[in-house]
Amino acid sequence: MTRLGFVLASDSCIGCHACTVACKSEHDVPLGVNRTWVKYIESGSFPNTGRSFSVMRCNHCDDAPCMTICPTSALHRAPNGVVDFDDGNCIGCKACMNACPYDAIYINPETNTAHKCNFCNHRVEVGLEPACVTVCPTHAIITGDLDDPNSEISKIVARDKVAVRAPEQGTNPKVFYRGVDQASLDPTRTAISSDGMIWADTTPDHPTITNVMKEHSGSGVVARTAYTTTHAITWKSKVSGYLVTKAIAAGAMIMAALMVMLGHGESATAAGLLPAVIAGVFTAITGVLLIADLKQPKRFLYILTRSNTSSWLVRGAWILGAFAGVSGLWGLLGLIGLSSALPWLVLPQILLAAAVAGYTAFLFGQCEGRDLWQTPLLLPTLLAQALVAGGATYSVLGLAVDVPEPDAVGIAFLIGLGVLALLLATEIWSKGSRSVELATLEMTRGAQARKFWIGGILIGIVAPAAIVYADLATGLADGVVALAGLLALIGLFSYEDAYVRAGQSVPLS
Repeated sequence: MTRLGFVLASDSCIGCHACTVACKSEHDVPLGVNRTWVKYIESGSFPNTGRSFSVMRCNHCDDAPCMTICPTSALHRAPNGVVDFDDGNCIGCKACMNACPYDAIYINPETNTAHKCNFCNHRVEVGLEPACVTVCPTHAIITGDLDDPNSEISKIVARDKVAVRAPEQGTNPKVFYRGVDQASLDPTRTAISSDGMIWADTTPDHPTITNVMKEHSGSGVVARTAYTTTHAITWKSKVSGYLVTKAIAAGAMIMAALMVMLGHGESATAAGLLPAVIAGVFTAITGVLLIADLKQPKRFLYILTRSNTSSWLVRGAWILGAFAGVSGLWGLLGLIGLSSALPWLVLPQILLAAAVAGYTAFLFGQCEGRDLWQTPLLLPTLLAQALVAGGATYSVLGLAVDVPEPDAVGIAFLIGLGVLALLLATEIWSKGSRSVELATLEMTRGAQARKFWIGGILIGIVAPAAIVYADLATGLADGVVALAGLLALIGLFSYEDAYVRAGQSVPLS
């Protein structure tokens, strides 16, 4: 058993891009994406300026988060310690891209599967060096077995001052940098200048340190990125939408369980068949959104047939399936008039509804590259959102059916809104890592601020809370109460979209 690793000697690198070209040629890497690339940063002020080069690629971590989150084990470890990939198993979920703290993984536009540096394992296994090593003119790329004390790489790591990228993530990377400018390894200390990246194709959502981040974080920016490659955000509106649709499904069944506990199990519209139908429809929409977000949607069943049980994508699929099954049984009992049996399903239904709403907290927790999503507040926030979504759904249903306990629904709705407001306030004002601070700034003062404050807070919490409170105090028309429900659901999506995008706004490379 070996542990292959790299030493990238920035003090020898001349920025010639021979490694990038060799990698592209060896692996037929399409234009616009890279397995390995050279990053340029510039520091100082004229005439005392300097340029530093650093080669970026997969770090073949000993504790690789991309392997943990991959639902089909398409990313796996070879016997020599290399983190390799299997095109035939990849479903293109992009979870690995958010799990990787190093921007090392991309979606190949020709295969629609996740690719990255695999150490040229096909060469290594027959005794050859990786392509990048053979072409480097200054021997700035050194490979070898880190467990062999006599290997060149082990001697360099033991003797010289070396550094790794994002050591705080605890992934134990096996790529070491010698003679590197620390600002090159920490992308939160550099920003892409307005005239930078003149040789690179960029997209509008390429993460960089924005003016808002610099102005309100005490800056910390000590250099500018003059050249790097494009890494656009990967999870967008479909993921935001799926968070809301599963909250509606879970919330509808929580409210149905509440109706049963209050003695209204015989009501097919408020406690039996109708909420089960709503839960089924929105669970199905959740599945459609998840599948639509895959780059290989035809392979979606691989989550069940080639499961990596450590992935919360797989566990989430199991939870959704179990929830759909119990909700279906709940609806069937309501349909055939056996409402007396519903109390036996109340506890498992509530537990499964909570699991449906909350499992994404653990999935996002596996996204090691996104510090904003690592907060312990995410689980209670998702549970509070489910309560809000349930109250909102029943408020809208009040237009069409008789809800026997409107005050109970209103109280639950208001409690959910109050708890959600408290959790969001705590999230905003809590201190975290620099990446958390920068992402929070982008959410509250930057590109996502309008969605967060106007959509998520004003429309999603303040307005519906005021309406529901007034309804409980004095009574309002059903249409006005239904409006509160619609506003709350719109606000949930607006907040989630701001949160998901802001989490990916901090550069990783």
